[in-house]
Amino acid sequence: MLILVTGLRGFPGIEGGVETHAEQLYPRLKLYGCDIEVTVRSPHFPKEKELQWQGVRFKRLWAPGGHIKGLESFVHTFLSVLYAGIRKADLVHIHAVGPAVMAPLARLFGLKVVVTHHGPDYEREKWGGLARRILKAGESLGMRFAHERIVISSVIQALVAEKYGRQSVLIPNGVTLPDIPSTTEALERFGLRRGRYFLQVSRFVPEKRQLDLIEAFRRINLAGWKIALVGRLEPSDDYGKKIQAAVAGDESIVLTGFQSGVALKELYAHAAAFVLPSSHEGLPIVLLEALSFGLPVIASDIPANRELGLPDGDYFPLGDVTKLAAKLKTAALTPRDERSCGERREWVRRRYDWQEIAEKTYAVYRRAMNGR
Repeated sequence: MLILVTGLRGFPGIEGGVETHAEQLYPRLKLYGCDIEVTVRSPHFPKEKELQWQGVRFKRLWAPGGHIKGLESFVHTFLSVLYAGIRKADLVHIHAVGPAVMAPLARLFGLKVVVTHHGPDYEREKWGGLARRILKAGESLGMRFAHERIVISSVIQALVAEKYGRQSVLIPNGVTLPDIPSTTEALERFGLRRGRYFLQVSRFVPEKRQLDLIEAFRRINLAGWKIALVGRLEPSDDYGKKIQAAVAGDESIVLTGFQSGVALKELYAHAAAFVLPSSHEGLPIVLLEALSFGLPVIASDIPANRELGLPDGDYFPLGDVTKLAAKLKTAALTPRDERSCGERREWVRRRYDWQEIAEKTYAVYRRAMNGR
């Protein structure tokens, strides 16, 4: 069964929730006999990068970057569907509602289509009116023309049923329980001390609300404490400029850039708490990753974060910087409890297992292929 995957920048080691999802899922689907080929975007996937990884093949297709990068997803998915038709793929799996605008074209080529709805991207703060309309059209076309629909949360499942009258299969994001490193080389490189910093791992986009976290942290004025903001900052965009202005001259705010591998594990393992104040999520993989390291978490009370079912005390009202500051102060004053860390790790392992997710995804593929 040849599965053509599109709708993402690429993987491994490429920033983004959908990219992380795909990185974990598709090598596992190889175990079920699936022949997986992923179309990746030229601006994010260097020519020198290997075109095969853990049994998954990559096809590097052109996509616009620079000043017209807003068309990147649209153009790349169009080319990917054409490529899938040429390759005579058995099934096309489209990720996210923007790329799903091409679901009718895939059907026109006689391809079986599965769409994963990772969240209503048109709610992201960065999009203007035209982009929002295109994303909403993608959601509508994807949900109506897909042979099978996957959603990553019950919130999205209810949305699909209410807006489009379509059934979907709930398959959440997952997590792999990591080994906890005792090393601290990344901390030393960034001037951080074990247990004396708060961590956020995310892209630098307005809906991730890094500015809320910075303001809340400054209000509590904790001597010797820092924030580590992990992610690739684009200094040329408007939000990147706001971040740079906000942290200028403040050594307590550490911008680490994009991190992966051992360095990222060290940053997770030795933080006092993980903070996600975002206004928009699908089902946040970074929260699952933080819990897999046993970290206490502080998250905004949006439905996607609430979906995880964490204790009420782990949430604060979206945009309420005063409440967020209070949560940070409480976390700083609470000694690390190894028993609680172990309980968090076990809780997330039981509920969000990638192998089970791969098995459920394969079952969706079989239903799509069999027409039932």
